[in-house]
Amino acid sequence: MNISKPIIYQLLPRLFTNNCNHCTPNGTIKQNGSGKMNDITTPVLKKLRDLGVTHVWYTGVIRHANKTHYKRIPDCNPYIVKGNAGSPYAITDYYDIDPDIAVKVKDRMREFEKLLERTHDAGIKVIIDFVPNHVARQYHSIAKPDGISDLGENDNKELAFSPGNNFYYMPDQQFAPGIDLGQGDGFYYEKPAMATGNDCFHPYPGVNDWYETVKLNYGVDYATGEKHFYPIPSTWHKMLGILMFWANKGIDGFRCDMVHMVPVEFWGWAIPQVKEKHPNIIFIAELYDTAIYRDYIFNGHFDYLYDKVSLYDTLRAVTCGNASASAITGCWQTVEGIGDYMLNFLENHDEQRIASPQFAGDPFKALPALVVSATMSRAPFMLYSGQELGEPALDAEGFSGQDGRTTIFDYWSISTMRRWYNNGKCDTSKLTNGERELRRFYKKVLRICNSEKAIAKGEFYDLMYANYNSINFDKIYAYYRHYRNEHLLIIANFGDQDENINLNTPQHALNIMHLNPGTYHAKELLTASKMTLTIDPDIPDNITIGRRNAMIIKLM
Repeated sequence: MNISKPIIYQLLPRLFTNNCNHCTPNGTIKQNGSGKMNDITTPVLKKLRDLGVTHVWYTGVIRHANKTHYKRIPDCNPYIVKGNAGSPYAITDYYDIDPDIAVKVKDRMREFEKLLERTHDAGIKVIIDFVPNHVARQYHSIAKPDGISDLGENDNKELAFSPGNNFYYMPDQQFAPGIDLGQGDGFYYEKPAMATGNDCFHPYPGVNDWYETVKLNYGVDYATGEKHFYPIPSTWHKMLGILMFWANKGIDGFRCDMVHMVPVEFWGWAIPQVKEKHPNIIFIAELYDTAIYRDYIFNGHFDYLYDKVSLYDTLRAVTCGNASASAITGCWQTVEGIGDYMLNFLENHDEQRIASPQFAGDPFKALPALVVSATMSRAPFMLYSGQELGEPALDAEGFSGQDGRTTIFDYWSISTMRRWYNNGKCDTSKLTNGERELRRFYKKVLRICNSEKAIAKGEFYDLMYANYNSINFDKIYAYYRHYRNEHLLIIANFGDQDENINLNTPQHALNIMHLNPGTYHAKELLTASKMTLTIDPDIPDNITIGRRNAMIIKLM
C-alpha cells in the first residue's frame, strides 16, 4: 500500500472498546464502564489497517478532569467538571495518562507505551492531542519530570498580566460563573479568578463558556494588545517541554487544539525545534479561519490544517440539499496553492454524525461527499470511529444531550462500535446488513486512496467549467485526478435521482494529462465493472450514475 496520503482514524479509547450494553444516562464509570488501552489489541489494529487506516488519533489519552476517585491522583472538584468523565480538553496533567483507560492505574504510562508499540507494529502511526490554549481549572502535574516547575507555580497572582505568568488573573475578584459551585466542603473557591479558556477575561463565565478551563498566557496582554515575546515567555518553554516529552515517547504527530487562540509566533518557534529532533513528526491544526491558513502554514510551520469552514461545510450543505454541487469548485479555489496542507473530513468529535437527524439522517446519503472529501486532493482524509458503520448518535448520554454528536463528556458505549468490536473479535457478525454494506464501501474508498497514485500523488482537474450545459450542476460534481500515465475520472451524484450526463473533457484537460483524444478501456474501481470511456473534446461521453452515488473510473 502507498501511504503517502494519510488516512487518519480518530477514536476515544474510553468509548472505542467499552462493551457495556446497559449504560445509564449520567452514569459513573462503575455503572457504565470505560474502554481500556489494553483492549486495543493487535488484531483490532490490524482490522483498522485492513480498512485502509494509516494513522490513529488517540483522543483523550492525556489525564483530564473527571469525577472519578483514584488513589494517589488528585480529585477534581465536581462542580467544574463537565459530565462524569469530563472533557478531554480540560487537561489536569500534561505529563500523565488518563486513568480511566488503564487496566492497572499505577501502570497507565506503561500501558500507553505498549499501545504505542502495538500500533506501530501493526503498521499504523500514532497521533495524540496537544491542548495548548487552556487547561483544567485545577491543573496540577504529579507526573512531570524532575526539575520542571508546574504551570502557574511561580506566577505573581497580584498582577492581571505579566509576561512571566502562565495564567491571567483578576486580582481581588472571586470566580463566580453562571453555574452551581456547590455548598459547604464541596464548594469550589477560586480567588483571584483566572481567565476562562475561551478568552473570557472576567470572573463570570456563563454555562456555555469553557468555565471548566483556564487560559494559558503566551505573553499577549489582551487589555492592550501588546505582545511580550522577548525574552521568550515561561509558558513557551513549558509547552515546548511537553511537546518534546511526548515526541520522545515515539508518537508520530500532534493534533493541536484551537491553534488560532495561541500566537502564531509560538508555533513558528516551537514546531521547528521539535522537528529538528523528530523530523518525521506531523502537526495538525484545528483552525477555522481561511484568512489565516497561510500564516499558520508558512509562519507557524503546521503540516496540515482542518478544512472545516470550506470543504466540510460545503459538502455538508450539498449533501443536505442546501447548496449546489457546483459550490465545491470554490473549495479548492479557496485553498489553491495550499491544498496539500488541508485535512479533509466529514465527522469528528466536534461535529454531528452524518447519520444523525441533525445532519443527513442516513449515512448512505453522504457517500458522494465521502468520495469527494477523500479523493479530490493529496491531503489527508480523517474519519471518526463509528462513521464507517453509520453511527447515528441518537443517545442522550448525560451531560451531552441528544444533539447528534457522540459524547466526549460521559462514560458511555457506542452501539455500532460495540457490536463491531464484539469482545475483540472485530467482525461483522453482529452488524446489520446496512452497516456491513456501509463499512465495505468505506473500505473500498480508503483502500483506493492507499493504492492509487493518482489520488495519493497526482494532480487535480475540475471539469465543472466545461460542463455548464451538459450536467445537472446542482447535483453532479466531476473531476480528474492524474499522475504520469495514470488517470482517474471521478463523478459524484448528490441527488436523489439517477443522472444521465454528457460529460465534456476540454482540450486543455487532455493537454495537461498528456492524453490523446479517443476511446479508452476503463474500470470503475468501486464496483470493479469494466467499461469504455470516450475522451474527446468534440464528443461528450454519455455516463449514467446512480442516485446518491459516486464513480471512480480508471483508464486502463
